[in-house]
Amino acid sequence: MSDARIGTRALIALLGDWRPTASGPSYLALFDRIRLLVLDGRIAGDTRLPAERDLAQSLGVSRTMVSAAYRELRDAGYTHSVRGSGSVTRLPGRAPVGGQDVGGDFIDFTKATLTAYPGLVAATQRVMDDYAVELGGTGIDPFGSLTLREAVAARYTAKGLPTSVEQVMITIGAQHAIFLLARTLLGRGDRAVVELPSYPHAYEALRANGARLVPVTVTAAGSGAAPDGLHGWDAAGLEQAFARTSPALAYLMPDFHNPTGESMPAELRAQVLRDAARQGSLVIADETTSELDIDRPQKYLPFAAYGDQGTAESAILIGSVAKTVWAGMRVGWIRAEPAIIRKLAGARFAGDLGTPVLEQLVVAELLRDFEPVLALRSQQLAAGRDTVLRVLASRFPEWQAPRVHGGLATWVNLGAPVSSQLALGARSHGLLVTAGPRFGLDGAFERFLRIPIGLAETELERGIEALAVAWGSVSQGPIPPADLYAQVV
Repeated sequence: MSDARIGTRALIALLGDWRPTASGPSYLALFDRIRLLVLDGRIAGDTRLPAERDLAQSLGVSRTMVSAAYRELRDAGYTHSVRGSGSVTRLPGRAPVGGQDVGGDFIDFTKATLTAYPGLVAATQRVMDDYAVELGGTGIDPFGSLTLREAVAARYTAKGLPTSVEQVMITIGAQHAIFLLARTLLGRGDRAVVELPSYPHAYEALRANGARLVPVTVTAAGSGAAPDGLHGWDAAGLEQAFARTSPALAYLMPDFHNPTGESMPAELRAQVLRDAARQGSLVIADETTSELDIDRPQKYLPFAAYGDQGTAESAILIGSVAKTVWAGMRVGWIRAEPAIIRKLAGARFAGDLGTPVLEQLVVAELLRDFEPVLALRSQQLAAGRDTVLRVLASRFPEWQAPRVHGGLATWVNLGAPVSSQLALGARSHGLLVTAGPRFGLDGAFERFLRIPIGLAETELERGIEALAVAWGSVSQGPIPPADLYAQVV
């Protein structure tokens, strides 16, 4: 059994405003919130919860109430008792999907993805002769297939960033790239600049490798979280984060940022690279969504292209085909200076022996003529975005949903700090959706919900209807004023 545990203060930060907004037993409200934290992955499985007495004292409630909440968790299968360890979390029922125990006919809003590209099977068939040739080798290469590395380098060059094969490593998707970079480039206690909100598994990878996170806010346009014209990255905060903390690295999503949908201005990209070079920091630019353009008015180069001779080397780019071709096609890449690529290759064998060969050949085949893939995705995402905005405006006129210009989701302001309650209520009506705090730190973003735009129109409509039913029950009770929670966004 793991000896992981969550402290009382850390749990209270994650709980946020857990108390019921409508009449009902407090112990059930506490049970519901801890249950959501386990389902969302904010409390990992096999984690020891605080002792009942300690949690009761810190919350200012009776131990009887906490005991009742823990009993509900145990009876529902979200914890089990271990002698000498108290209550330890677990996921009940079927194997978890995306951090949640999925059973039955659920609509899944937890994943911002697209269905497989229709030409994937044909591309696989076209490379089978090449695959037969590859079977004569070992299939083990920490750098990746030369064929795919050449295709990736050629694509970067065509997009305005001259790239050599020596600057490319093929990975098992973008998440593998993030973890490998964190494990290789971070020392325990190093600081890492991150966006707030951001991709939660990036937080996890950085923390798992000892990073101390330095958050900088990103605000979605049209979400009501900031005055018009003040959306996007906190530029002053970014500059101060580099100057004051001298981070080992920064992890940023400059194009169609997850979850806000924002794109970083060109001048800020150049400034970030200057700030990083000045401090000897590295900038990991996650560009996995960069080509999912619907109607963005500006065109952007790959992030490293905004540096000059003295700053471009600070940029490390991550890409993959999970968002464009298929999430099940676990192929990604890292573009960095050759010395960094060699360092990563030397560290890689401790975790894996290389990327599957057949998948690399398929991706190389697709990259040779990638424009049809992107054209189809743009059409699909435009239709999904328009459907989401239309149905939200009809069912939730009080919500504020940004009209994103690309990417896979929109970051919706609910107007009240009830995202976790809404996510729990939606499960009862057949919808899995991730609460806003999953994308933040220490319980932030209870006023927000990420809604994907890449599903079929009928799925999006059904999912939002389920949200409407759940919202009806959540909004019946008194809801604290949203401005009381403004400090968390």
